[in-house]
Amino acid sequence: MSATNIADQVEASGRSWKAYMEDMPAPCFMGGWSGNYAMKHDPFMYYNDIRNNAARCATHVVPFSQFWGDMSSGQVPNFVWITPNMCNDMHDCSVATGDAWLRSVVPAITGSAAFRNGGALFITFDEGSSNAGCCGDSWGGHVATIVVSSRSIPGFRSGVAENHYGLLRTVEDAFRLGHLNAAGWSSNVPLREYIR
Repeated sequence: MSATNIADQVEASGRSWKAYMEDMPAPCFMGGWSGNYAMKHDPFMYYNDIRNNAARCATHVVPFSQFWGDMSSGQVPNFVWITPNMCNDMHDCSVATGDAWLRSVVPAITGSAAFRNGGALFITFDEGSSNAGCCGDSWGGHVATIVVSSRSIPGFRSGVAENHYGLLRTVEDAFRLGHLNAAGWSSNVPLREYIR
């Protein structure tokens, strides 16, 4: 697809970004499937200006194993995207498996200097199993999103119908970027109610 994306926006603002994909066999892997890695859960590989630029792609779309080295060296980018493998994201395995993965990864993130210096962590799912609140699509409905930040309200539970566009808009607003397509629609509000 030839369209401006969040990576383009982040780079244009002078910030850094990286997408860490669990079980991706090599940076910028375009093979579709490899073990528990599935390209369909790697949104950056669908943008021509990323996938067709070998150097940019290999530098920014990398195996999750690189995340730990970046964390320990203090080289965490400004914008980080993490996609667990098809088991740890609970797509092909149990919720308990995904919970165990989150228990091992989230404390490392929230204990890092990058997070303590104003970071925010959004944990969200890409689909539900009903059409509640959606478009008649059998894979829409309600999905969980968890916001972790030193500025978030502990235990807060929103009653507002949020969506992925609102999450994108939240990131764009935090970095003072323009809004991409539907993220700019007035119906897609940023997730500000979580923050005090």
